[in-house]
Amino acid sequence: MTDIRKEINENTNLADSACARVKKGGARSFKAGGLWIYDNEIDRIDGNPEDGDILAVEDFDGYFLGWGFINRASTIMIRMLSRKKDQRITPAFLEERVRCAWEYRKKVIDTSSCRVIFGEADFLPGITIDKYEDVLVVESLALGIDRLKPMILSALKKVLAEDGIKIRGIYERSDAKVREKEGLPRVKGFIGQPFDTLVPITENGVRYMVDVENGQKTGFFLDQKENRRAIARLCPGARVLDCFTHTGSFGLNAALAGAAEVTSVDASELAIEQAAQNAGLNGFVPESPLQESDVPVLPQESIKPASVQKSAIPASNQESGTPASTQESKATALAQAEASASRWLVNGAGTRLQYLCADIFDLLPDLHKKGEFYDVVILDPPAFTKSRNSIKAAVRGYREINQRGLRLVRDGGFLATCSCSHFMDPDLFRDTIAKAAKDAHKRLRQIEFRTQAPDHPILWASEESYYLKFYIFQVVEEK
Repeated sequence: MTDIRKEINENTNLADSACARVKKGGARSFKAGGLWIYDNEIDRIDGNPEDGDILAVEDFDGYFLGWGFINRASTIMIRMLSRKKDQRITPAFLEERVRCAWEYRKKVIDTSSCRVIFGEADFLPGITIDKYEDVLVVESLALGIDRLKPMILSALKKVLAEDGIKIRGIYERSDAKVREKEGLPRVKGFIGQPFDTLVPITENGVRYMVDVENGQKTGFFLDQKENRRAIARLCPGARVLDCFTHTGSFGLNAALAGAAEVTSVDASELAIEQAAQNAGLNGFVPESPLQESDVPVLPQESIKPASVQKSAIPASNQESGTPASTQESKATALAQAEASASRWLVNGAGTRLQYLCADIFDLLPDLHKKGEFYDVVILDPPAFTKSRNSIKAAVRGYREINQRGLRLVRDGGFLATCSCSHFMDPDLFRDTIAKAAKDAHKRLRQIEFRTQAPDHPILWASEESYYLKFYIFQVVEEK
């Protein structure tokens, strides 16, 4: 075993002398172009490697397959780094992998904020590194790559510095539950000196504050960058409904593209608060201040902290008079209403924008009953399935949400809909949308089919790298 914690030079061989032998007929995914070899495909291990070590891998007949790191605690026992027999796995090798990843991004996308390393698709399995301006956020999900992480980060800082980019801080978000399958603890915190974890970025001309410490995943969904841009051209003058808005990104792209009115909805209070803050960064202010006379008096027991208010404050019957407790109630209600994300905001161009905290599955049928229609409906739900075992339930969820969304699109309007679940394959997702359209008695005219942004490259034969499916349709009534 090579102790990578000791000082080493760029040419130090990091591989152990051990060798894993694959069963006859095994390593099918790897031989088809993938990077994983499963535990039930390994016949034996020659030598005494520790979990996390890099070792050689051979087929049942001794044919050399490549170099990878092992973890007996994981169903994915070996994740491969190279197929070349004469390739030495060294710090210089890792730097070259990082350099190739960065050079690729420079050619295909705005690199001010982007995914710099995308695990298997960049031939560094198990690690993701996002760059938000001058901050890096790293997620490590495999034991072997966890041990190589310091060298990969050091190499990335070096490569970026060559382009004049100085990284002021690194934050680790290796807090996903899947790490437990690797026998690893969930880790979250600074790598190096602390810094302000609220990071301002600009994407497609829209400003955001990214919370790399407490936001979902690494803080922001960079994979939808180009898809957000794609919907913008449909939105000038439109009435837009943005569902599962998270931190408001699709809705803000629509609003700044000149939409007349945007309603953005999410079930998370925190997400709605962050979205409203992002709206403020982009010049949106309350349409008109609330007056005390506009606010109903609430009974004391109904008053909740502003963070749990979900919509306009309901009216309630009150006795005559204004005792101190009632005055306090009214003052509290006014403060809550001022903070309520259901209020309309407006920018200098006259676009109106509001945020609602609501369950989308409940809200859409309510809007349909009220006879509401929109020119553009955007559906960007979280993954409804993260395993093959729950695909059937996920299909029901996607069908229901698309059916309900379609009913709200006016004739000739547009639907943007997506799935970020790897297990919801493209054919299944397409068929599910088709059934939803039939249920809603709508016809779909496909405008675009898109996937994740190119800084999240899809490596053919590596299925785990392809997860985002994104459609834009024109919706027409039955003719």
